[in-house]
Amino acid sequence: MLLGDMSFSVYVLSGCLVCTHSSAAINGVIPQENGILQSEYGGETLQGPAYGPTSHSTAASSASSSSSAFRHVVPSRQIVERQPRMLDFRVEYRDRNVDVVLEDSSTVGDIKHILENELQIPASKMLLKGWKTGDVDDSTVLKTLHLPKNNSLYVLTPDLPPPSSSHSGALQESLNQNFMLIITHREVQREYNLNFSGSSTIQEVKRNVYDLTSIPVRHQLWEGWPPSATDDSMTLAVSGVSFPCHRLTVGRRSSPVQTREQSEEQCTDVHMVSDSDGDDFEDATEFGVDDGEMFGVASSALRKSPMMPENAENEGDALLQFTAEFSSRYGDCHPVYFIGSLEAAFQEAFYGKARDRKLLAIYLHHDESVLTNVFCSQMLCAESIVSYLSQNFITWAWDMTKEANRARFLTMCTRHFGSVVAQTIRTQKTDQFPLFLIIMGKRSSNEVLNVIQGNTTVDELMMRLMAAMEIFSAQQQEDIKDEDEREARENVKREQDEAYRISLEADRAKREAQEREMAEQFRLEQIRKEQEEEREAIRLSLEQSLPPEPKEESTESVSKLRIRTPSGEFFERRFLASSKLQVVFDFVASKGYPWEEYKLLGTFPRRDVTQLDPNKSLLEVKLYPQETLFLEAKE
Repeated sequence: MLLGDMSFSVYVLSGCLVCTHSSAAINGVIPQENGILQSEYGGETLQGPAYGPTSHSTAASSASSSSSAFRHVVPSRQIVERQPRMLDFRVEYRDRNVDVVLEDSSTVGDIKHILENELQIPASKMLLKGWKTGDVDDSTVLKTLHLPKNNSLYVLTPDLPPPSSSHSGALQESLNQNFMLIITHREVQREYNLNFSGSSTIQEVKRNVYDLTSIPVRHQLWEGWPPSATDDSMTLAVSGVSFPCHRLTVGRRSSPVQTREQSEEQCTDVHMVSDSDGDDFEDATEFGVDDGEMFGVASSALRKSPMMPENAENEGDALLQFTAEFSSRYGDCHPVYFIGSLEAAFQEAFYGKARDRKLLAIYLHHDESVLTNVFCSQMLCAESIVSYLSQNFITWAWDMTKEANRARFLTMCTRHFGSVVAQTIRTQKTDQFPLFLIIMGKRSSNEVLNVIQGNTTVDELMMRLMAAMEIFSAQQQEDIKDEDEREARENVKREQDEAYRISLEADRAKREAQEREMAEQFRLEQIRKEQEEEREAIRLSLEQSLPPEPKEESTESVSKLRIRTPSGEFFERRFLASSKLQVVFDFVASKGYPWEEYKLLGTFPRRDVTQLDPNKSLLEVKLYPQETLFLEAKE
């Protein structure tokens, strides 16, 4: 509505759109808490009559006109002094951020005293930097600096030592650790176990959760983050999450449209039309508000995005788009669709342990069927159906709207279920969609238990799901029994194989020990034989090199030696007195007593003959005319 030359602006108050004629008009329409209108600059206040600078005659005419948008309201309270202006400071110190809120009548020293308690650093050691006007002292009043409402400062402590290297080492170790986040999706009560490195940021976690739950990051409502996790750019290592695992809960944030509608029911005082260009609402979609919600038009009627891209190369990517589009059309309360190929869904449902197996439900969507919206919104998204499918089924989906996607699924169907099932689906008319296929893995084949068409009710759908579950449960109990018996047999066989292996190992070890012992004995025997042969060769050589024994009637001087062996035996021989002592040693060695191993001892006086010079004659060493010697082994 236009009133003369008056300019209009839009304010959002308690979810209502309020069109005002300057700040004075607001004072006239909306009672102020203290009689003061705060300007958009925060520090200025506008005071004056309820009608501002307009003339009293204009005000009177406006008040009396039946078509006027404003009615004079006399403030119910007297105008009081304005409240102090509050300033916000974000102070950075090393790896910490501290938020400080003070009145503009405070001083710089007051900020330091607050930081002293938060950072445990003496105020006298701080240098507070980042002021727009340059360095200031502690007594400076904040009001005199003409600061904006939000300010960023940082603290320097040149007199304090830097953080210890042990802290840096612990931080680096945390960055290299792996954290398991156990995230519960509140609406569908599904739990995800996700592994992240310590260097991953909170923002990366939220983006991964968006891929799983289709809840955009801006709409995610979290519970369980530590108080220290104040910034999405923080890494998990420094965010304070528990190691090795931490539990979180995520849900979808309530749409502001719903809150606004509730507020509008309560706000009936002022309803005005704005002539602004709508800048305040150009980002409405950022808060989950689309054009359909703004103008009361059904959202699905405006959407043109297909449920699934045509000719998608990767089935997992196609299912991601399907899940996101399904959530945007029908809400977040829907079955949790398996993200992956049909083969991967088979593996998940059928090829685990018998106790962990589930039925496979394949949902076939078709946008051109008149039954699709009703089936999806009223049956497939019913809480009882969603809960039952989540507990007992692996749910996989495919969009049959596009011909290329339809042909692709029929090819997969022929490969996995046979041509009969594929032909059954091929003959289904468009208005018979959506279809719900219930598949049970039965030993080496996959059996289609039921094909549910879209013209059904919640009770009938639940009854057919439960009937399929009864068939599956009976088969599962047989499979569990067979699996337990097979595992028992395999355990017995493993135990027998292990005992046999241990026995073979013991026999082999014993045999190898015997072989090693025999080889060692053979080696020693060979060494002994070689030594004996060598000794015998030396003995024979010495025996042959001995000079002939002189005869008793020889005219030369002859020395007669009698030698006693360690065994008590004696042997005698004559030697020329002029013969060298070495000849005696050779003689003893030729009898098997080398002088390197035995010593030759004299009797009177007792002496070690082997210590004498072997080049001296027997006469010179006094072994003439006769002598008795003893052989003794050297130590």
